[in-house]
Amino acid sequence: MLSALCRGIAVAMSVIGASGVAAQANDPVPIYTRARLTSLFEAPGGKLYVRLKLLPRSKIPFATQTFRLPDRSLVADIPEGSWVKFTSKHLDGENTLTSIHAVAECKRFQPCD
Repeated sequence: MLSALCRGIAVAMSVIGASGVAAQANDPVPIYTRARLTSLFEAPGGKLYVRLKLLPRSKIPFATQTFRLPDRSLVADIPEGSWVKFTSKHLDGENTLTSIHAVAECKRFQPCD
């Protein structure tokens, strides 16, 4: 009798735990990365790309990376050379920007949000 009760509790806890994991997987918290917008260009075929110079905290010292831009309106009001925070996803075999917005410059040796 006691072992059946323990098994029932274990099954109930595993169902509750699994539903919590599924809820977290469907609603991830976005992770923003700081960078400087260096350039915007259009490749042959009409695809738009943006080059971002990442901050050294990204474990890559001042690396410049290229991201696909799904819509030109994402960077319409951001001039080249501006500091930005962005999110991206790997879509269709390319790193693609999902959001980007201008922010204040992150001062050296000062905490950034």
